[in-house]
Amino acid sequence: MKNIKILIILIIFCSSAVYAQHDMNSNDKQDTGMHRETKMSHSFSLSLPMNRNASGTAWLPDESPMHGYMLHSDKWMIMFHGSVFLRYTGIDITKQGNFGAGKYDAPNWLMGMAQRNTGKDGLLRLSLMMSLDRITEGGNGYPILFQTGETWEGKRLVNRQHPHDLFSELSAGYTHRISHDIDISGYFGYPGEPALGPAAFMHRVSSMNNADAPLAHHWQDAAHITFGTGTLGFRYKIFKAEASVFTGSEPDENRFDFDKPKFDSYSWRISSNPGKNFALQLSQGYIKSPEALEKDINVTRTTASIIHSHNFSMNRNINTTAIWGLNDRSDGLNEYSLLLESNLNVNKFNLYGRYEFVQKDPEELELSGFEHHTKFNINALTLGANYRIFNLGNTDISIGMQGSIYFTPGELQTIYGKNPVSAQMYIKINPSRMLMGNSTTQHKH
Repeated sequence: MKNIKILIILIIFCSSAVYAQHDMNSNDKQDTGMHRETKMSHSFSLSLPMNRNASGTAWLPDESPMHGYMLHSDKWMIMFHGSVFLRYTGIDITKQGNFGAGKYDAPNWLMGMAQRNTGKDGLLRLSLMMSLDRITEGGNGYPILFQTGETWEGKRLVNRQHPHDLFSELSAGYTHRISHDIDISGYFGYPGEPALGPAAFMHRVSSMNNADAPLAHHWQDAAHITFGTGTLGFRYKIFKAEASVFTGSEPDENRFDFDKPKFDSYSWRISSNPGKNFALQLSQGYIKSPEALEKDINVTRTTASIIHSHNFSMNRNINTTAIWGLNDRSDGLNEYSLLLESNLNVNKFNLYGRYEFVQKDPEELELSGFEHHTKFNINALTLGANYRIFNLGNTDISIGMQGSIYFTPGELQTIYGKNPVSAQMYIKINPSRMLMGNSTTQHKH
């Protein structure tokens, strides 16, 4: 608890310092008569720019590039976003261990969001997120070394990433503006995302070109699909405090149904955007029986993250994320994780990478012969690149490839090999980047 208090103090101190400098720079620009372009509204604040939108109620930096299709009516603003990867993946292509596999698949997701003003200071937001993973990936998902979490046919998924549910979010939110600096918001999702962790990986620009879920997904941002969640939020200037109640158990194996809401878990999150380039968050949640095969184990999850975005020009930007996560289990086992990822965009070209560290135990990896509280330190490095070959109807089609190398702990090298390598080639289809002005939306080709 002491460490959490120190992290909160550091976030407040750093945010206040950066915000003060940012405010001084803004005042300087206003004094010289420079024009500041008005942005479209954030979906949970009439006073914030749309670029801050992320998954659930999380924040991205204000300078984050946005991709999507946008429609307007007299009262509603509607936006669609998503992506699909048509790819082939080979894991342990050097055949060092026992888990080599290959698969053609198409991980995908689609999001629709509609918002409108209600009176002078009210804002209504409706959101839908879907995925056809269950069809394109099958019930046991896609292969990825050392990945764990959820089940298929009553057994743990190991070295596989589970498919996402058909309905990943059906949510409604309302925000009331008290003043330019103060908002009060409410959010309900079935399913939805509680205030726990940073924006989910598919919504972070730093990972938008890597279709693989992080190895520490269930240590950091896996709560983005929760069947029953309610959140209250309060924003004051650059800070936002949120509290959620939600269902702790992970989605079941039937990816087409709606799981029973339990509202047996809770979380809090403090977010801060001290300037247009940074989004910081610290969160903690008590999660009751998250795993179907370990119903007697509860988890206290703590996360902290920094997301950075910088635009060098309209067609050149870099986006970087650092996440720390801890699962403190009720059986006395604590497991840590760390993720660093970045994406550099230069015109039609993207270069990206991800470093991961996560601790996993023998039960998670379905391994026998080890003591119960043994922890394996797993490291992985992924590098990739893609190139946009053409644009059709404000849709980008890119070709790319990426490779991952794993640094196996000594105890597992006879099973996985010392440094197994995985690789994939893909075609990515996603909406083009949007340019948002005062009243129109354009797409940059």
